[in-house]
Amino acid sequence: MSLPPVVPPLPRLRPLARDLPPAAALDWLGAGWRDLMQAPGPSLVYGLLVFLLSLAITLLMVALGLDYVMFPALAGFLVCAPTLALGLYEKSRLIETGRRVSLARMIWPAPASGRAHLLFTGLLLCGLMLLWMRAAVILYALFFGLHPFPGLDHIAPMLFSTGTGLAMLVVGSLVGGLFAAFSFAISAFSIPMLLERRSDALTAMGMSWALVWNNLPVMLVWGAIVLALFLLSLATGLLGLIVTFPWLGHATWHAWRAVRPE
Repeated sequence: MSLPPVVPPLPRLRPLARDLPPAAALDWLGAGWRDLMQAPGPSLVYGLLVFLLSLAITLLMVALGLDYVMFPALAGFLVCAPTLALGLYEKSRLIETGRRVSLARMIWPAPASGRAHLLFTGLLLCGLMLLWMRAAVILYALFFGLHPFPGLDHIAPMLFSTGTGLAMLVVGSLVGGLFAAFSFAISAFSIPMLLERRSDALTAMGMSWALVWNNLPVMLVWGAIVLALFLLSLATGLLGLIVTFPWLGHATWHAWRAVRPE
């Protein structure tokens, strides 16, 4: 009697889907906090450097009279943040492999893909941030014409007490949402991937997009957590970045480890 033929298993329709529950984002946050607390000095110094850089750019914009792009610039910070967090990913990788952690290794890591691809990725993300800032200026001109920017002290009444301001808020939120979704998708895992694996910038961005799309529920929760902690940092005059930035950087490494392709 012949045995029935062996039927090979059907391939997964979504090979990049990890079927992670939305609550897994909280696990990443917890793992990031543990990395932050393990040799916390280098991480906090790293966060302090990011805070000082952010503060210097903010003060420079005010001094140069560029306060009208302040809000788009703050939103654009989230676009470039994954590039700035490279050293934090490196610390989590060092902890994972049992190697010694140092600030020097964090500031000058040895990515598997080479520094040129990381630089190119960073330049692309910075270009996307500048494009968003230019789009915000164009939106203001479309709604308010040549009317000068009233200054940070008067921006809230102009936006929330006039019909034109409310309309610009709605349209600006929609346009900004598109920029935010696109930048989040291509930057969420591209830098960690370039750090750990040999790849090029465009492939890493495409893989990041695919991983975010195939794990959308948990990534939406993760995006909301990142936004909430960033807003908390803004509420503290950017001082919160000293802790929240390294915390999120370490947590992002664990997010990558959870969803990365085999």
